Amino acid sequence: MHAMNWLAVLVAAVVRMILGAAWFSPPVLLKPWLAAAGVSESEMKARFPRALAADVAGSLLMAYGLARILNYAGANSLGFGLALGFLVWVSFIAVTSFSAMLYEHRPFKLWLIGNGYQLVALLVMGAILAAWS
Repeated sequence: MHAMNWLAVLVAAVVRMILGAAWFSPPVLLKPWLAAAGVSESEMKARFPRALAADVAGSLLMAYGLARILNYAGANSLGFGLALGFLVWVSFIAVTSFSAMLYEHRPFKLWLIGNGYQLVALLVMGAILAAWS
């Protein structure tokens, strides 16, 4: 097992946060997300500080965990990082969130918006972490 590249973990987490800010920005998917989630803009703004803190912690944990998985797999190329990012998304994120969406009677559009973000985030993070190993 290789030593952890903490700078790569930090960069991957920050990139995930930047991607999320762009993905859920007003010109991109904020309005469709608000409508599908049934959340008003004022409710979102009121919850934002707490949600942002959780997302920062979650991004760091996700980057660390993905770095460990990539390390165990011996991933050391952009393609390998993309493949493992996709595998993590499809086998953990997509499956569990799809079942939750069905049980909770949430709109499919909400699932698509959120999971599209998670997929792109894991692909980019996997690429960064593997290429930087």
